[in-house]
Amino acid sequence: MKKVMEIVEQVAPSRASVLVTGESGVGKELIADALMSLSDRNERPFIRVHCAALTETLLESELFGHEKGSFTGAIARKRGRFELAHTGTILLDEIGEISQAVQIKLLRVLQERRFERVGGEETVEVDVRVIAATNKDLKEEISKGTFREDLFYRLKVVTLKLPTLNERPECIPALAEYFLNRAQQELMEEQHISPGFTPATMDMLIEHEWKGNVRELENTINRAVIMCTGDEILPSHLGFLDDSVLVPVF
Repeated sequence: MKKVMEIVEQVAPSRASVLVTGESGVGKELIADALMSLSDRNERPFIRVHCAALTETLLESELFGHEKGSFTGAIARKRGRFELAHTGTILLDEIGEISQAVQIKLLRVLQERRFERVGGEETVEVDVRVIAATNKDLKEEISKGTFREDLFYRLKVVTLKLPTLNERPECIPALAEYFLNRAQQELMEEQHISPGFTPATMDMLIEHEWKGNVRELENTINRAVIMCTGDEILPSHLGFLDDSVLVPVF
């Protein structure tokens, strides 16, 4: 993670596209936040798009906008996320889920920094720094014919691969303390007590197999804070032995 952050600090001031890869829950969006906050665009728009949450038609309209009457329900011109991100940064989360048609249009934006809205003829020019994130192996998707190789190389000017939480157990104590402090502030109405982890609890956190990575750790700590009634978070509060009352991981 130190090496990852060194690269983030080095790359952030540039306008180069960055591809952030790693399993679900490893913190790809946090790396995107760091890239934005350390750049000279940190006071300009930062637009996020979850590509997997939209159909092909909706995603194209969401990214590039549309003209009035371009499809049923298009009652007015709408600016897309790229227009809204002009002079700033856009995060394309789950980039591996977009269709071939949208990939072609996205490739043009990366190459020429221009596009047309859906149903429009006017060319829109934008200055946008692109950060893409995915939990898929895009090289494998290329071999299957579902992802364009030319787009892949446009996106990966710099690639940051984040390790799983199990690959960096030394990070767990600091992350657990961070999530504990945040959970106490956000989840507890009254701050009469500030529980801490017992040594046995911390050992269990370090030794646990975190299939949901950092996101699962955060939800586990949230659950422990809610279940704790004293000044110590015990192993029983983590819920590892009682899945029926666990806070959902995803």
